[in-house]
Amino acid sequence: MPSFDIVSKTDLAEVDNALANMIREMSQRYDFKGSNAKIERNEGVIVINADDDLKLKQMHELLQGHLARRGIDAGVIDYKQVEKAAGQAVRQNAALRQGIDKELGKRIVKEVKGGKFKVQVAIQGDELRVTGKKRDDLQAVIQFVKELDIEQPLQFENFRD
Repeated sequence: MPSFDIVSKTDLAEVDNALANMIREMSQRYDFKGSNAKIERNEGVIVINADDDLKLKQMHELLQGHLARRGIDAGVIDYKQVEKAAGQAVRQNAALRQGIDKELGKRIVKEVKGGKFKVQVAIQGDELRVTGKKRDDLQAVIQFVKELDIEQPLQFENFRD
């Protein structure tokens, strides 16, 4: 029976490469000279330290640009609350989204079932398995899910005929 998986994975090696390029660019930029701005990744969290809100916004733009150059959708980053540090300095954690959480999984299942496709969708941990009798039905579901308004990037893999 034909099937495929809907997953959300982020290549952490590419994220590290984007962060290294960003650090290199920050060291050469005039507006970051003498600042204590830094960025690092710990497991699935990126920690951004900046001198003030303006530098934090510039670092967000740099990060999204470098991730895009490495082929990573900026939607994988889930920015948390900005924390005040000493003086004007600010700190922000940004989680890297890995896997499909339960709410998003249920929403996708509901949307696909509402679309009246002749397929079955099963939640398997942090991914979804879609099975159907015809390959055309599965391809229609892929197109339908791509058109949904979901901020988290999704990949379709393991397509079996």
